[in-house]
Amino acid sequence: MTAHLPLHTLYVSTHLGHRFQPLAPRSEDVVIEDIAHGLAFQCRFNGQTQHFYSVAQHSLIVASLVPKRLALAALLHDAAEAYLGDMVKPLKILFPEFSRIEASVMAVIGERFGVDGFTDPLIKRADLIALATEKRDLMPHSCEAWESLNGIAPLPSRIAALPPQAAKQEFLEACRKLGLDGVRLTP
Repeated sequence: MTAHLPLHTLYVSTHLGHRFQPLAPRSEDVVIEDIAHGLAFQCRFNGQTQHFYSVAQHSLIVASLVPKRLALAALLHDAAEAYLGDMVKPLKILFPEFSRIEASVMAVIGERFGVDGFTDPLIKRADLIALATEKRDLMPHSCEAWESLNGIAPLPSRIAALPPQAAKQEFLEACRKLGLDGVRLTP
């Protein structure tokens, strides 16, 4: 289907009115406010949670669990989802091309903000700790064991889900504190 359409016609309209081309991403089209908004208004686990819980809040938790040198990479580790959506793992396995597109978008996001190391083992572990905590606190009816969480303990504190606007503001504030220049803190 995409072979018949020029790449520039395939774009995602962003909150701030930008056009992001997922099949031909450019660093100049990546805007942190669009990322913050997209992640804050996107529910984890395809919305199958007890309460609305955003990808932005998940990213804040992951960033809080790594050394400061990795905090920005951890905060942005799911940033491509602002443009591509949060595809659940079973579907991602069925659509390997999606993972290639996602990796390409992440590379451009890394280039835009001068960040790499999104797959650092410490970020991966923090992501699993957040996942274990989310499963316990947000998916109480999911009683089955998740193989990826073997040996991973959830955080002692429980998650208090933030509304989207609050998650967005906390995400932008974290970006500012971690050194991203020009971050606006307005809705």
